[in-house]
This record gives sequence, C-alpha cells and structure tokens, in this order.
Amino acid sequence: MASSSAYKLRLLLSLQKHIPKIPSSPLPCFSWTRMFCSSSAPSQFERIGFIGLGNMGSRMADNLIKAGYSVVVHDVNHDVMKKFSDKGILTKNSPLEVAEASDAVITMLPSSAHVIDVYTGPKGMLNGGNLLRSWLFIDSSTIDPQTSRRLSAAVSNSNLNGDRGGCTSPAMLDAPVSGGVLSAETGSLTFMVGGSEEAYKSAKPLFLSMGKNVIYCGGPGNGSTAKICNNLSMAVCMLGVSEAFALGQSLGIAASTLTKIFNSSSARCWSSDTYNPVPGVMGGVPASRNYDGGFATKLMAKDLNLAAASAKEVGAKSPTTFVAKEM
Repeated sequence: MASSSAYKLRLLLSLQKHIPKIPSSPLPCFSWTRMFCSSSAPSQFERIGFIGLGNMGSRMADNLIKAGYSVVVHDVNHDVMKKFSDKGILTKNSPLEVAEASDAVITMLPSSAHVIDVYTGPKGMLNGGNLLRSWLFIDSSTIDPQTSRRLSAAVSNSNLNGDRGGCTSPAMLDAPVSGGVLSAETGSLTFMVGGSEEAYKSAKPLFLSMGKNVIYCGGPGNGSTAKICNNLSMAVCMLGVSEAFALGQSLGIAASTLTKIFNSSSARCWSSDTYNPVPGVMGGVPASRNYDGGFATKLMAKDLNLAAASAKEVGAKSPTTFVAKEM
C-alpha cells in the first residue's frame, strides 16, 4: 500500500497557474444578424478537414475515416502528419489550405490562442478573403465562450465561394467533448454543441461518427460554457476523491475497500467509479498505467483558469473554482 505522501505527490500535482491572455481583436462582437441556411445546405459532406491531431484529435479523425468520410488533415507536428499520409490520407501545410479543400472543418486544439491563430492567423482559415470554401466550421477545443462567440460572428459575416444550394452564409459550432482519450478512441465521446440549431442538425452525422452522445446547448458559446462547467465540477470531484483516498490509506483502510464503499454510497462519482485515481484499483485508467496518458493536469489547469476568468467576468461567486485552480 502506497504512502499518503506518494499519493499526494501523484494525485495532487502542482498545476500551471496561468495561461496567456487571449487577444480580443481582430474578432468582431457576436451578432445573430446572419443565420445558417440549413434548408438548402448540402445533404452530405464530400470532404472533412481536421486540424489538430493530438491525443484526442488523431483518434477523432480516425473515426471519421472509419465512418467512410474523405478526410484532409493538418497539424504543426510533421511526424503526426506523416502517419496520416502513410495511411493514404491527404495532408495540407496550413489551416487555410485545409479550409480551401473541405466542405466542413473540425478543429481540436489546446487553447483559445491556438484556435484564434488557426482561424485568423497569417495562414488561418478566414484569411483567404471574404469568400470561404467550407460552409461549416466545428471547434471541439475547450476554450472560453467569449472567443467562441467572436469567432462564430467572424465566420457568419463571411460569404461562401460558389453555389451551396443558395446558402451564402457559413456557420460555426462550438462543440467541445467529454470522455477523454479512451472515448475518443472508441467513438463514444459526448459532444456539447453551441450555435444555430440548423447547423447543429446538419452536423449531427459527423458528431455521431465520433461520439455516442450529442447535446444541443443553445446559441454560440453555449457549448464552450457547458464544457467549462463540466470540467470545473470534475476537477473539484477528482481533488476530493484523491484527498479522501490519501487520507483513508493513511488511516489504514485499503483503497479497494474505500472504492467499494464510495461506489455504493453517497460519494459515488465519475472519479471513483470510472476514472479511479489509485493505482491497481481499476483497469484501463491512467492510474494503473503509471499515470501515462489520459487528461493532462496542465490542461485541467487551463480549464480551471477559463472557469475562474468567466466567473470573474459575470460576478459569480465560485470559491471552489479558485481553490481547485491553485491546487
């Protein structure tokens, strides 16, 4: 049985406390002045672009390929790009090139800054002029709702290059996911989707190729809001579960016994019954692989920073958010 100090060292790791400030310009403020045209939108996607081939994105792209979609990919990591190229998948050298070759583009990136750069940077998807080839943009990154809304406005204020059944206004959905790397691999992710309901309905077949649950959350930014709230709750729960296991073992009770108690009592939660943080208690989780893989603590630190910033912006009292962030 491991000591409490060992568990605290592994389970309550020091987290990054800051992320770069996200610039508010040159993105416009959100408006609903232009809406996605679903009634005449293409009934199928000839090619899907995917940008961001990390632990999550690479598996999501693989599932789209398995579902029969023609996929074109881009990532800053050339080794990852080569893996897809070796499988016969078309690769492009920039986000703009992906957008110019795709009907819809999905992004899965680490932070708001990365998403802004992929959309509006020097080689960004929106920098090919005011005419866009892609008619649907889906961002599955976990970012702040404000950035999602500004990007959605930037997309909807553009025009489509060519005939798309009479629809001249492209659309963007913020569609972050829950479930982690294992769910990404098995195609069982949960998507939380913000944006126009018409665009959501058009994109649903894509989501169901990568996940099993798709929940429409309302207008632009609401998917990002849902994800921030979900991860805030999960972070606080994981810290509480980890602390309780560390204390229990210090007092002489086995983690396996505590797990049985938690999972048949009021302490039961995802952190205890699905993603248990103690080595050897549950198979197939990072704790039983020497904490290899899974959701990086630096990403949870980023998500808690997003939650804390959002709470300050709207004047919400969220004391456990700030405690969890500091931990």
